[in-house]
Amino acid sequence: MSAARDEILGRIRAALRDVPATETATDVPVARAYRHTDERPRDELVELLCARIDDYHADVRRLPGDADVGRAVADACTDMGLARVAVPPQLPRHWRPDGVDVVEDRDLSARQLDELDGAITGCAAAIAETGTLVLDGQAMSGRRLLTLVPDHHICVVCADQVVGQVPEAIAAVATPVGERGVPITLVSGASATSDIELERVEGVHGPRHLLVLVVG
Repeated sequence: MSAARDEILGRIRAALRDVPATETATDVPVARAYRHTDERPRDELVELLCARIDDYHADVRRLPGDADVGRAVADACTDMGLARVAVPPQLPRHWRPDGVDVVEDRDLSARQLDELDGAITGCAAAIAETGTLVLDGQAMSGRRLLTLVPDHHICVVCADQVVGQVPEAIAAVATPVGERGVPITLVSGASATSDIELERVEGVHGPRHLLVLVVG
């Protein structure tokens, strides 16, 4: 490791050898030709998001309105056999399922989270083009650990949180990242990888099962 480090630093010094000591670092404008925004109608973006999530072998369900969330979450818990679930403390009461033991995540340890059946959260944004959920570690998303340890994750996405492109989502979480340095988690489908024989293995890096409830 030390030899590699020395080689890297040596190359940097060599590259900077002809730079005058009086020359200061400056920002250099970089041309960015990719799309920053998406002008497609909201309904079209929501449909695209749902299609992408389905492509990733995650479950997605559309709900008419906010008042339908609690019942949909309860039904999902029944379908998946979830008896005890963790939620961020500030998750709306009417999003929480009846008939299920709901545990607020007040700095639960990884072991305590692992003993629960699943987690229910909101999100900061959702990217239609990539089918990605954006979790910012704040009130609705919950701690990063909350959505990585339990085997099941139910995420509620409101239609007005859906954006078309990645730059729009990054802009949406710029404040918590810039001011508080919170970690951002990007979720595209349930956790999965492939072994050496290209056999799909789920639940390696996070929840084995992802259900997205899209409201509106």
